Amino acid sequence: MSVKELKDGIEGGKVLFGIRQALKNSKKVKNVFITKDTRDATVERLENAGIEFDVLKSKNDLTKELNLDFDCEVFSVLK
Repeated sequence: MSVKELKDGIEGGKVLFGIRQALKNSKKVKNVFITKDTRDATVERLENAGIEFDVLKSKNDLTKELNLDFDCEVFSVLK
């Protein structure tokens, strides 16, 4: 799983941003990605919900690479 999958998902409108959306739509999500500098409380919430995730780059690196105008720690790719 990679940043390329996130880019493709964003272009296709199949990416949800943030912990709330990941938890709310956990049944519809194919993959969840978090940044390597995600807060511990966020990681705990995902683990407690039984959601598996992959760790990617730092928040700043992902923001630049995905050309976003906001910071995000959790990215969910829909099925």
